[in-house]
Amino acid sequence: MMSPRPSSMLILATAVALSSSNVSNAFLAPTPHAARYQQLSSSVVKPSTTQLHVSGSPDAPKTIEEDAALQWDMFTRHHALDGEWWGSWSTYNYMGDLEDSTVAGVSLQPNEDSNIVAHTHRILSSSTESDCQTCFSSSQVDTLPIAMYTPETLGRRHRCATVGMVVGPSVLKSGAMSTELVLRHGDGRVRVTFQHAPVWERGIEPGSCPPQGLKLFRAVVSKEKLRPTAEDGTEGTIQGPPSADEEKSSPPAPGNPRFFRPVPPFNWHAKWAGTSWTWGPQTGDRGWSIQEMDDADSWHGRPTGDAEGTWSLRLPGGVLIQCPRVIVGGMSGICRLAWMPEDDGEVGTEADGNKAKLLRIEASVMALEPIISDNDDEMMVGFHPPSLGSLRTDLLEKEGELEGASLEERAQAAEGYVWGSSPGGDADEGSVAEKSSAMSNEAVAPKMEEGSKAEKKSPTPEDEDLKKKIAADPRNALDF
Repeated sequence: MMSPRPSSMLILATAVALSSSNVSNAFLAPTPHAARYQQLSSSVVKPSTTQLHVSGSPDAPKTIEEDAALQWDMFTRHHALDGEWWGSWSTYNYMGDLEDSTVAGVSLQPNEDSNIVAHTHRILSSSTESDCQTCFSSSQVDTLPIAMYTPETLGRRHRCATVGMVVGPSVLKSGAMSTELVLRHGDGRVRVTFQHAPVWERGIEPGSCPPQGLKLFRAVVSKEKLRPTAEDGTEGTIQGPPSADEEKSSPPAPGNPRFFRPVPPFNWHAKWAGTSWTWGPQTGDRGWSIQEMDDADSWHGRPTGDAEGTWSLRLPGGVLIQCPRVIVGGMSGICRLAWMPEDDGEVGTEADGNKAKLLRIEASVMALEPIISDNDDEMMVGFHPPSLGSLRTDLLEKEGELEGASLEERAQAAEGYVWGSSPGGDADEGSVAEKSSAMSNEAVAPKMEEGSKAEKKSPTPEDEDLKKKIAADPRNALDF
């Protein structure tokens, strides 16, 4: 694939103006820098593979109260809407196999004054199908209260960046760590939850010492559609998750996603431009304009990820998820979600002239940071709670094809794409991809050039008893 021409990213005068769009991270950048940046009132900042240390936008929140008000506005504008987000919660294991699927809805209902949001989950426990393509003629729904949010309490676990949102990282009662990423487009959302559990090195008895890492053991993906709020009663008719039959009989209007369509892997490789929202604990909210994206920032076209030990899954409908297989102390783990909700509009149809869309969100998380005793510098007394290191959301449109790149070359650029099949899937379905290049604490190094060879460690011999122990205890199943 040809190298892109020099590009520039313009700082927007205000981050608040981007609350209806998204973009990329500039400060704690998980990727090795997207493009060249230029402030509207300043000179060009040269591109770098290190962090870009700049001050926040002039109109970005400067106090805790202003930040809470901005977060509440984005939360109620994009996610806490009048309706319920119904979808199929698909659970994938560490190997990328589909283990379970549950029809459920997420209800984020604001009160009349829009200063309190009630969060509940509505689980479809039983149903009888009807002739309607989107309805259940008789259904029983179990309602589970989750939380009540206010502008003051939302920021404890949630962070919004325009249409993107991260929930966590947070520790569950089971001891696992949960990180949830959400992207919304029109009347649809894609939501993925990564769950990492404590893990120990091979040969070390689990629980005999503090955990040495957090290993991914489950990922839950839900493609959701905004439905009318169902009645509070347990019996009744509800509209379920989006379906292929529904999209075929009633195609979504431009501006709304199509979940059931084939998305060839080379469709990810194109000229993308748009806007970006970035946040970091030191620099705050930033707004950016992306005029052209270079290879280093086009991680959506590398399904295997940019770092060694990346777990990834490409799903039907243009969805790509990535996260670390193992998160260890002292290193940030990058969780990513990319989604292409719309294709270029077909000539002569209602969508004629509509551009393909690409939404991306990535969050860096830190975990297992030790708490050192005040009395003994060599004694660890516990771990700090996991924290969010940075957040970035991109809202991009396709501006054209890559110049001088054939379909074959674009397909080769997606090397590592794994073909597979899942229930109800299309031709672009995938499975867990293998790892690629190396990762540092805050930045990801470029992928190895073709022809270079990485050193591979020879496996350590293990006796039969240890092998049986590892097989029996999934927490003890991965070297780091």
